[in-house]
Amino acid sequence: METIQSESLKGHFLMAMPGLLDPNFFQTVTCISEHTADGALGLVINRVHQSLTADVIFNELKITAPIHAEKTPVFIGGPVHIGEVFVLHGSPFHWEGCLQVTASLGMSNTIDILETIAMGVGPAAYLLMLGCAGWGEGQLEAEIKQNAWLTSPAIDEIIFQTPADQRWEAALQGLGVDPGLLSGTAGHA
Repeated sequence: METIQSESLKGHFLMAMPGLLDPNFFQTVTCISEHTADGALGLVINRVHQSLTADVIFNELKITAPIHAEKTPVFIGGPVHIGEVFVLHGSPFHWEGCLQVTASLGMSNTIDILETIAMGVGPAAYLLMLGCAGWGEGQLEAEIKQNAWLTSPAIDEIIFQTPADQRWEAALQGLGVDPGLLSGTAGHA
């Protein structure tokens, strides 16, 4: 079997095409945090958990949290490791186990960053997430070939400044694509 060599999508968005009906990914934007020959890991940035806020996570981890934690949303980062907390964040990047995604974006999932966020002295821009998205060797590349995803470089403003329910459209528009004109059918030239 021939191995397909592809460019890493680390630091890129995956925007779900309309034909991707999997409820975990329908109309999602996923920020790819790691992509190697062994697979890929990403975090869905536009699915807010309806029944959890940061205070619930901090209480579960026995971290004293400020009053504003009850207003801080928790995102559903994906269907893998759903009991683990991930933080997609801006600078600084000195946290234990921080994975540098781009020059301005990191992913962490250690207690030190959560404690500083709870104290109000963590990164100014961050998303708290439960779970992540994962793909095995060659799986993401195959899904892209099947017209499941569009890709583009990640844009910090979409992650941290655009309302969650507008991120899919904003990411597509960043590519110059009108979401209303997308088809779920793959074409071949």
